[in-house]
Amino acid sequence: MSGVVTAVAAPTRRRTQAERRSATRTRLVEAMVRSLAEHGYAATTAKVVLAEAGVSAGGMYRHFPSMLDLVVAAAEQIRTEQFAEFRAGLAALGELGEEECIELLRAACRRPVNGAWYDLMLAARTDAELRSRLRGFTESYHDEILAFARALPVADAWDPDAFATAVFTLVHTLDGEAITAVLHPQPELEAARTAMLAAMLRGETVPGAPEVSARGSSPAAPPR
Repeated sequence: MSGVVTAVAAPTRRRTQAERRSATRTRLVEAMVRSLAEHGYAATTAKVVLAEAGVSAGGMYRHFPSMLDLVVAAAEQIRTEQFAEFRAGLAALGELGEEECIELLRAACRRPVNGAWYDLMLAARTDAELRSRLRGFTESYHDEILAFARALPVADAWDPDAFATAVFTLVHTLDGEAITAVLHPQPELEAARTAMLAAMLRGETVPGAPEVSARGSSPAAPPR
């Protein structure tokens, strides 16, 4: 005997049917997310998604009764990823400065995958079925954002209703900024907008705004 031991490769474990089904479903959802991000809702067809996922039409319909069901599953995946980004940004309140937190949230809004969500929102404006399917989990997503934000130490200094308004003013402002920037980017205004939003979160007067009198109104303009 030569004394040489030949290694015997361990047999490859075959995936279970449940694992194969889960992997196929994941490929389909990820392909839909990529297509929405790269091509938009209007140009995302079953043919495009199936080619990207490497799945047959029959395989898709075994997991999703319709393309709309797959779109909704992709939207849920996008919002899950986005919520993780928003959690990171909001959690930094009280640890980082307000400006740094706003920049984290701005970066989350500008991620390409979030553009897919904006495209779905715009499509839902004129697509009643899509609007109906997205409305419920969008409301749940906003509830998650607010519940998480209210658990942060910074929320203790606020009236609860005012804090909810401030949180969604911040979120929706950055959403709108990301959409508008596609056609009219205004980077020169972003620093000033960040300062305004940060002042709001600190309960301070917005930079450049007129001083408010004790009676709650701005001082009268000087006569001309």
